[in-house]
Amino acid sequence: MNLSSKERAYLKKLAHDLEPVVRIGKEGIVENVLKSISQVVKKRELIKVKILQTSEIKPDRELGNEIAEKTGSVYVDSIGKVLIFFKPNNKDGKITKEFNEFGKKGNNR
Repeated sequence: MNLSSKERAYLKKLAHDLEPVVRIGKEGIVENVLKSISQVVKKRELIKVKILQTSEIKPDRELGNEIAEKTGSVYVDSIGKVLIFFKPNNKDGKITKEFNEFGKKGNNR
């Protein structure tokens, strides 16, 4: 799923008040971290992942896309050391419904 710049901005707005639910520490991106991201984003649809100061990892688009690919989600953007991921839930996802409504309003899909 490729997001337009308007869709990215909309998801960033929705994620603004969220607290990071997964943290990446000095061990880096290990299997347990990827598993946690995958499980949480499936349940919550939109999450933030914080890279702690003890980590050597630099947050960038390449890292975000790599994590998204391994977790079955979509990388939205990063703000400082916080990455935002989205995974639509077509059954009963509140955020997915809001996102689809945003798209229907003619906001470049």
